[in-house]
Amino acid sequence: MPNAVARGFGGRAPRTHICSDPTYVRVGASWNYVRLLVDPCNREIVGHSAGPRRDARPVKSAFATLSFPISGIEVFHTDRGSEFDNAEIDPMLEAFGIEMSLSAKGRPHDNAVDESTNWILKAELARREAFGTKRGLRARLSDYAHWYNNFRIHSTLGYMSPVEFREAGLSLPESSK
Repeated sequence: MPNAVARGFGGRAPRTHICSDPTYVRVGASWNYVRLLVDPCNREIVGHSAGPRRDARPVKSAFATLSFPISGIEVFHTDRGSEFDNAEIDPMLEAFGIEMSLSAKGRPHDNAVDESTNWILKAELARREAFGTKRGLRARLSDYAHWYNNFRIHSTLGYMSPVEFREAGLSLPESSK
């Protein structure tokens, strides 16, 4: 599959290109995988899910949390993980006319926006709190995404929150990495 993003994180309309990469969070004595759907245009977390499996179901669950029509998404970009490049995801993307874009092999920088957001999630939430249940993790993840989108400022966005940046009609320059 082609790499339609190719580190070009700016110069696009909001909510047209979405990226994702799994990360993990400890829940009790086991690991749960967190899937964030991030808009590279403004660094907004537009969808999220968490669960014990690293397969296609949580990816689809993250899409189910979108607050805007999925039909507006043009490209879904991710790494080459098996949960993204498989027969369970393809029909959903095809049904909505979404192009799948995969990072080049051995090129993690192609998904740098989501990697960075995962790192921030771990630093600001996962390493500061203990999660006893999957339900508790999911609830806090939802709260965190709301806070991150509406109140957390980003230097890349001129010290605005992702929602402020989007609502101001701003966009990152095409060369933004």
